[in-house]
Order: sequence, then C-alpha cells, then structure tokens
Amino acid sequence: MADRSLGSVVRRATTVMLAPERWWVAVIAIFAASRVVTTSLVLAYASLQKANSWTGPQPDYFSFAKIWDGHWYYIIALTGYPTELPLDETGHVAENAWAFMPAYPAVVRFVMTVTTLDFAVAAVIISVGFALGAALVFYRLMNRVFPSRTALFAVAIFCFAPLSPILQVAYAESMSLFLLILALYWLLKRHYWMLLPVVAVMSLTRPSGLAFALALGLHVVYRWWVRDRDGFPPREAIAAISATVFSVVMGFAWLLIAAAVTGSLTAYTDTELAWRAPYIGRVELVPFTAWFQAAGFWQLWWNIPQWVLSAALVVGVLGFLGFLLTRPARRLGVDLRFWLLSYALYILAVFFPQSSTFRLLMPMFPVAGVLAQPKSPIYRILLLLACIAGQWGWIHIAWWVDNYDWSPP
Repeated sequence: MADRSLGSVVRRATTVMLAPERWWVAVIAIFAASRVVTTSLVLAYASLQKANSWTGPQPDYFSFAKIWDGHWYYIIALTGYPTELPLDETGHVAENAWAFMPAYPAVVRFVMTVTTLDFAVAAVIISVGFALGAALVFYRLMNRVFPSRTALFAVAIFCFAPLSPILQVAYAESMSLFLLILALYWLLKRHYWMLLPVVAVMSLTRPSGLAFALALGLHVVYRWWVRDRDGFPPREAIAAISATVFSVVMGFAWLLIAAAVTGSLTAYTDTELAWRAPYIGRVELVPFTAWFQAAGFWQLWWNIPQWVLSAALVVGVLGFLGFLLTRPARRLGVDLRFWLLSYALYILAVFFPQSSTFRLLMPMFPVAGVLAQPKSPIYRILLLLACIAGQWGWIHIAWWVDNYDWSPP
C-alpha cells in the first residue's frame, strides 16, 4: 500500500512539474539534477588532481574551477589589461589578457567588490547563475518551435551535455550562452530593437558579434525574399537592418578597443595568434586557412596524410550543410538554422582546431532541439547517459591537469 501511495505521489508530482504552465519548475529541476551530476564528477577529479601550475594537490572545488583560462579572468578582474603588449624572446606578441573579453571579469569584479567574495567563489556563482538563466531562456526558445515535452528534453540535453561542466567554472561561456540564447529568442519574436543591448554585451563577452551579424543579415534577406507571403513592414525592416549593422560594429569593437589602448592596430589578432604559435609557428591570420594548416600539424601526431585530413574537413562541411536540410533540422525553423550556418562559417574562418574546439562549438546548442525530437524513452535515457559519459571524458581529457597536458579546455 505504501509503495502504491509513494508511486501515486511521484506520478502526481511529475505531472505537476511537467505541466506547460509550470515549465520553469521542470527546467529548474532538470538544471539542479544536472549540476549534482556534474559537480560530483568535478569533485571526483579534484580529489585526484596533483599539484600543477594553478593549484596544489587535491584542491577544493573553487580552486579547481578557476584553472586554465580562469586564471586569465582572475588577472583581468584584479588588474585589467596591459597598455603595452608583452613580447616573447623572438619579439612577437606573447599570450596576454587581450585574448579575453571584458564583460565576464567585469561582472565578477563587481560581485567581488559588493560581497567581498574571493574571485573563484564569485566567478562560480556568476557562471552557475547565468547557466540557470540560459536553461530557462533556452526552454522558451525551443518551445517556440517544438512542443513543451520536446523543448524540456532539449533543455535536458543542454544541461547534461558533455561540455556542460564549463557552465560552472570561472569561464565566460555560461554568460555568453545566456546572452546568445536571449538574442536568438528576441530574433525569433522579431523584437529587433531588444537585440541591441543584448548584442552589445554579448559581443564583449565572447567573440560572436560577426557571426550573429551574418545570421541577422541572412534573416533580413530571407524576410525580404518571402515578404509577399509573410510581410516585411518598413518599420521592421529598418529595425532589423539597424540591428544587423550594430552587430557588425560590435563584432569589431574589441579589436578597436585593444588597438586604441595598446597603440597597435593588430593587438587583438596578434594576441590570438600567440596561442596558435606552439602548433604551427608564427603565421598571418588568413580567413579559412587555419583548418587546413591544422591538417598539416595533426598529420604528424596521427600519422595520417594531410590530404586525408583536408578531405575529411571538406566532407564534414558538406555533411553539416546536408544536416541543416534534413527534416529534423528544418523543424528548428529558418532563423536557428541561419545561426548554425553563420557560426559554423565563423569558426571555419578564424579558429585553429585543437582541444578547445569542442568548447567553441557550444554556441551550436540549437542542435539539441534536433536530438530531442525522438520520443523513445530508451533513446532519451541512453542519450543522457552518453552525455554524462561525455562529461567524464571531457573533464579527464581537457580540464584535469596531468604532468604534460597538451589538451586545454
């Protein structure tokens, strides 16, 4: 009798939680469950962590959460950016803080000042807060194109995704994703003027302004193309074009700020190239060449001919374009696919592929909506288990520091 009563309570609670009008309860529950799993994995690896460049052995959670780029955000939060670019022994620009945009460390510094919290504690709290906000807005975004249950499972994929540990460490990803999801939400609602403040902050959190500008440009062209059946009133056209131009401007804003402060027009790009130098040496930034340059580097590691890796890249690009045309992807709608296409082109244009590639692919989160569509319980359980296994793999490969670590997150 007690078992039946307990089962009845669980079923009623589940029904209440999954009711469309209480979507936020379900999202918070999913997010909380995912953070329990992820925190357990992070703590398990922290207990195994040996002394390294950032921490002593077996660091506490917060110390373990501010390693890698988290240390750069710590430097920025405390001291800001250098007015003179540091040089290495060959006279080239060395790795420095200008590679990291200011919005996230500025928020952390503000919270540190108001609360007197340590950087690591403040950074983790902010990251988790923005991650929860991202999950809530992501549901609203997905629910514009999918039924409630599908949207909730998309949220579950987002929260349990292999890279989701990055949402609760001293990195800007959770803040950036929250702003990007909010921007896409306003885009789908065609509230173009609402995009301006979001794009402004988003473009100074993680590099995204130019990719979003391309997505907006494609949106404008598409709305003009289908104006006879969907309408495109002049006031909306002006707002959409204005948002597009503003996003282009913000896409270059950090480059111009770095140039103004340091006196070097190429301060930002030279800084970014400093991280690429250990792989392929000092090269010029030529769009759409880095992936082929990487094929030349990685062939030495994998002992695979360069032409095979280059051909695999071409096949991968064509496969992705084909994926966007599949029926499950088309259910995302035009605008979310425009974003996926635009961000993929941006990554191909400027990014050098290495272990951070997986983290930089997180803005392609609308793919979760494609994966969420099958309704089979077995499929969904196995997918979430695979996501959790992916978290373990990513922490092991990218976050946890071994003696010689060539795979930064």
